[in-house]
Parts: sequence; structure tokens; C-alpha cells
Amino acid sequence: MHINNWIEIDYKYVDEMRYKASVIAEHPDRTVLSLPENDEACGELLQTLVDYLPKRYPTLFEALPNGGVFNRVLGLGFENCSVLHGVEALHVVAKLVQDDFLMGREREDGHVYFVGGLVAIPGFYDFRAKLGMSMASVHAPVPQFNEKILMSVERTLKRFKPDEPFERSSWEIVDDLNSYQHNIAKLGEGERVREDLHPKDLILRIDHQTFRKLPKTRAIIFGVHPILRPMHTLADLPLVPALLATVHKEGNEELMKYKLAPCYQDKLLPYLAEMTQSQIDRGLIKGDEDVANFRDLVKRAQK
Repeated sequence: MHINNWIEIDYKYVDEMRYKASVIAEHPDRTVLSLPENDEACGELLQTLVDYLPKRYPTLFEALPNGGVFNRVLGLGFENCSVLHGVEALHVVAKLVQDDFLMGREREDGHVYFVGGLVAIPGFYDFRAKLGMSMASVHAPVPQFNEKILMSVERTLKRFKPDEPFERSSWEIVDDLNSYQHNIAKLGEGERVREDLHPKDLILRIDHQTFRKLPKTRAIIFGVHPILRPMHTLADLPLVPALLATVHKEGNEELMKYKLAPCYQDKLLPYLAEMTQSQIDRGLIKGDEDVANFRDLVKRAQK
């Protein structure tokens, strides 16, 4: 990941910052948390942002002479940030960027544990329940994670250096824009999204995830910036509807069940087929493309 892509501020900044503030105000004991071993890292994360933001976005943030920062968009100033630690520092972080931050640390047993963070937009889980847990325990419900990739993931997180940030993305299909906890996350086995929900209003949620290691405390910082797009907005993105359909039809059954696909896919798949046929009719795609090449088609369409 290029460091310029660590924090991305988009056109939804003001609305999402207001939403985040309302969630934190309503659930303070579930969203901003830090174990004592993580308090110094919270301060370092804030200091990192105070240094980064005015340089990366000089029209949006201003460095203050006393080690603080002024958020020009929201009209908020924070002075003497270097003295803040723990949840106090995280509350300031919450007023600067859209991203959530989970914070990890390698303990003496050689495993990575979640020891704090700011999580106002998890969508599916309660962050408080994860605090203090190992990566293995947190990911135990995820099919094949611990068996196949836990060791390599932990090895990467322990070994990567502060000047080696990286990124990845994950996806889900959800039924609303309430990113603190989606309605679909509350459904039990065998339940479906509501009958009157049109498939065009299902939401593709892509979490842009960033990974940085802080140089002083060696804390592992997991940044999460959700991007939520109604399904109908994908109509002009070449091959994306076909890709989603292929993933649902050919994906690992256990994993798709974990992603709650049985709750919505009977609505979604016919709609994806309609969008794909429309793209063929309009000449956006031929219909016989390899879905693995969809990124090239999207880039071509954006030129």
C-alpha cells in the first residue's frame, strides 16, 4: 500500500463522521476501548494521524503549533495531542477520520491479540466481545481460517515493518445502510431478508482494510473503511454483476453460509442475471469474458 492511500477521505466524509459520532455517543462502552497494555499505542496512533493528515490533506487539516490539529471540515480543533493516551486519544481519532481502527499486539506466547481500538461501524459484530481475544479465537467461526491461513497471517503481522504498510478488501451483501449493525446480522438460520426488499436495494459492502505497524510501540493497526453501494449502482460497472453471481454460485458452500448468502441470494441472483444481460445488450461486455479480468474492464470503462 502506498502511504497516501492509508487514509482516504471521500464525499461522504461529513455524513459518515456525524453517523460515527452518534454511534459512539449511543454505545460508548462498545465502540472505544483499550486495555492498559495498549494505552501508549493509542497515543502513538493519534500522533501519527496528527502528523499525517495536514501533510496528506493540507486543505482539510491544519497543524497547530502546540502539537495539535485543526479539522477544517468539521471546525474542530485539538491541542496538545501528544499528552493523550488510551481511550482519550481514540476519541480524538474518531473526530478526524472515517476509518475504524482495531489494534493488535504480539504477546509473550507469540500470538497476536486484539487489545483495543475504535470500532463504530463493524456491521456484524460487537467489538467489546473481541477485546483481549487472540486472532485464533476471534476467527474461530470463519470457515477454514484457522486451519489454512492463521499461521501465515500471524507471521506476516508479527514480521512486517513500519515502512511496509499493506492493504486488502473484504465483501458482504447487506440489507441496509446501518453500518453499526446491519439487520441481516440479526437473522437466525433459515430466516430471509424481508419480503418487500427489492434486490436493487441490497447493499454491496466492501471494507477497505489497511495494516500499519507503529514504530515506537510496535502496535499493529487494522484500519477499516467501509464502502456501501446499493446494488443498482453496479449496473454500469462492466462484469461486476457477473462476478458477484459467479462468486455466489461457485463459492465454498460453508463460506457463503458464513457470509449469510442463503438469507438473500434467491432475490439477488435473478437481478444480477438481469444486469449482466443488460450489459451484454449495451455492448459493455460480450458475455464470454473471464470474470477474473473484471478489473481491467472497469479501468477501461473509466477512461
